[in-house]
Amino acid sequence: MTVIDCDQHLVEPASLWAEHIDPAHRDDALGMADDELGYTWLTWRGRRLQLADVHQPGNTNSNGDLRNRRRRGERAATHYGDTLPAEHTDPAARLAWMDAQNIDEAICFPNYGLLWERTLSADRPAMLANMGAWNRWCTQLPAATGGRLHPVAHVSLADADWLDAQLATLAAAGVHLAMMAPAPVDGRALSHPDLDRGWASFAHHDVTPVFHVADQPRVFDDCWFTDMAARPEAEPIDPDSPDPLAPVLESVFLWVPAALALTDLVLNGTFDRHPDLRLGIIELSSIWVPQYLLMLDGGYDFTARLNSRVPVTLAHRPSDYVLHHVRVASFSYENPARLTEQTGDIFMACSDFPHSEGTATPLADYDRARCVPADRPALFAGNASFLLGR
Repeated sequence: MTVIDCDQHLVEPASLWAEHIDPAHRDDALGMADDELGYTWLTWRGRRLQLADVHQPGNTNSNGDLRNRRRRGERAATHYGDTLPAEHTDPAARLAWMDAQNIDEAICFPNYGLLWERTLSADRPAMLANMGAWNRWCTQLPAATGGRLHPVAHVSLADADWLDAQLATLAAAGVHLAMMAPAPVDGRALSHPDLDRGWASFAHHDVTPVFHVADQPRVFDDCWFTDMAARPEAEPIDPDSPDPLAPVLESVFLWVPAALALTDLVLNGTFDRHPDLRLGIIELSSIWVPQYLLMLDGGYDFTARLNSRVPVTLAHRPSDYVLHHVRVASFSYENPARLTEQTGDIFMACSDFPHSEGTATPLADYDRARCVPADRPALFAGNASFLLGR
């Protein structure tokens, strides 16, 4: 049985953005720099965005401990670059780790690429330039790894010309997945006709858009983010200043932005207009899917009767679009076997390696959840293959 892990992360080399960004935007490149206490930060134009930390799968406390030491003003005990395991960042070492875990292929998202889009969205040229830098770097991975690592590009619907050019280059290099934000674009819902050219580009180039947990433009008003209220956009120099990597609200409602965006795309006919469009939802949990599909159909039916009209006349039931076009990552502890019985066979196995909330023993974890590759080929390979356009 082929096993495909639908959610891994490659830690970007510190020089990636400077070396691969369009030369005209060299001054806009993200980077990494040490502070006065020896801690390494992801930076942009000299501003510190987030601490760079080495994740340990299954040990989230280690990330918090690092932040506590920094807040107390203690010097860094070790240097970030000296403690980063090779399998976190080096494709060849990652393949060796996968061999030891009996994983054949992996879909690989960026690591720091999850942390800066919302901040840079105020400067669109800089945002697109840094997305392009990661995209340019990741195009080498399919050929270099014999097609075993499937990198996920980083894109936006905000510029249709830029997006089409990026997708054409990515597809030519064998990159068939691209992460984007499940959020409005310039005040327009994702189903807005002005954005249809972007969805057409995804379908034309056979690249699948993917929603993944990240610090992206928000669908909730900033006033709800009380743990970031003191310095939400400021450089966290003050050791007592809140600088959460993951705001509590986003963690509690992890799935809501993706569900909101998906509902918009379904009910406003985007999948009818682009029948070849696929969509991935990864690391945004999966236990919500059965109830969501019930509410999607129920809400559509009820309001159609109450209002005596629908937003758009659909060719199929709303839930059918999800089952046909969408695949969702499901961690072992979410009991994907039960979810499949309730919903349908649309779920994918994932490890989130090497993140601390992930695991270093994915197949053993799924085995304890009564899921083994021989019995569930769609969970371990088929649905990820669908997103890859196979």
